[in-house]
Amino acid sequence: MPFTSKLPSSWNDRLPPRKVEIDLSSPGLAVCELERLLFTGKAIISHADEVWPRLYIGDQHSAENKNDLFKHGITHILNAAHSKRRGCPNIYQGMKISYMGVEANDSCTYDMSVNFQAAADFIHMALSRGGHVLVHCQVGVSRSATLVLAYLMLKQRLALVEAICAVKENRGVIPNRGFLRQLIRLDRQLFGTHK
Repeated sequence: MPFTSKLPSSWNDRLPPRKVEIDLSSPGLAVCELERLLFTGKAIISHADEVWPRLYIGDQHSAENKNDLFKHGITHILNAAHSKRRGCPNIYQGMKISYMGVEANDSCTYDMSVNFQAAADFIHMALSRGGHVLVHCQVGVSRSATLVLAYLMLKQRLALVEAICAVKENRGVIPNRGFLRQLIRLDRQLFGTHK
């Protein structure tokens, strides 16, 4: 499917979209093609980057830096590397930040798809109320990126390639191969098999 930008008009002042076609009908080949597309993304030069209006992908440092959270007006945090041992971070007390934790391993065998709908609902609810959301994990390239891509597919109705193109222009991300396969399955469920 050719990529045409579905970003809000204020974000379309950038370079015109280029056509990207990837056949998702063969998951093995599609994963390699998606990785190739992801490798053309922006280099990571900051701890957090806005990848969609008011939606940020970041690393653990970005989630713990109160000054940056305040500067970006973060109202909601989705931690894709949550640990039951640490629970909900005390750092957000008194900051009026809503928190959601997803205990996920950055492993090709981990089923991240079980978190897609709940994470997308959390992000969508926050953004629809004017909030600013930080989705983070340890490094901010795999687990957090996977949940943001799923949100863009489920709530913004972007196909997987469209979602990747939107995100990679603002932050270099590379979900692991297992997560890419799960996103391909989500794409098929939402949009059917297509190029």
